Amino acid sequence: MILAAGLGTRLRPITESMPKALVELGGKPLLDHAIDRLVAVGVKRIVINLHYKGDMIARHLRDRDDTEILFSEEPDLLETGGGILKALPLLGETFFVVNGDIFWLDAKVSALRRLALAFDSERLDALLLLQRTVTAVGLEGRGDFIVDPLGAVRWRAEAEIAPHFFAGVQLLHRRLFAGEETRKFAINPLWTRAIEAGRLAAIVHDGEWYHVGTPQGLAATEARLATRRVER
Repeated sequence: MILAAGLGTRLRPITESMPKALVELGGKPLLDHAIDRLVAVGVKRIVINLHYKGDMIARHLRDRDDTEILFSEEPDLLETGGGILKALPLLGETFFVVNGDIFWLDAKVSALRRLALAFDSERLDALLLLQRTVTAVGLEGRGDFIVDPLGAVRWRAEAEIAPHFFAGVQLLHRRLFAGEETRKFAINPLWTRAIEAGRLAAIVHDGEWYHVGTPQGLAATEARLATRRVER
């Protein structure tokens, strides 16, 4: 699943005329970069949630035929948790979720393949991709998570500085949403529940990672990539 329903308010004025997912990076919309990476690891069905200027996204993808693309429309925004839950009937038992405002470059093994290889569906409900705060481009802050060498994860404490951000890519089991009703909610409380149950783990991305959710982030990403070929 690719999360593409957001209003993109932090990326204004660019997003006044287009949804964030169609903002171009290296001559290609962010959405297409994400789809290309999913297709490259063998994903046969991609679900995209739609709200803000969703018709533009649907038109943009109407001729794409290298994977099945389905849309989950949200008349009212449901946030990350609610959006995934609404799309659950279209998804499999386990599935990737990719945020629509990120871009990454892989190292020797793709981040998606690393997640798939590390995921134990009997033991885990969620496996997150994390990015080191010191190498993240376009995102600043105190970090999100602390992860030990075995992959055990905890949220940073309020006054703590954590070395990792959530990188906007995760592999989930539909079991994570057990007992939830369709409504507007963030996925964070479900992560917390999974952490407390010992059913959430993480791996750290070993390539480059870019957050393109603001004009500053987009400019920083374009500047960093200007000296190299953007993967297509």
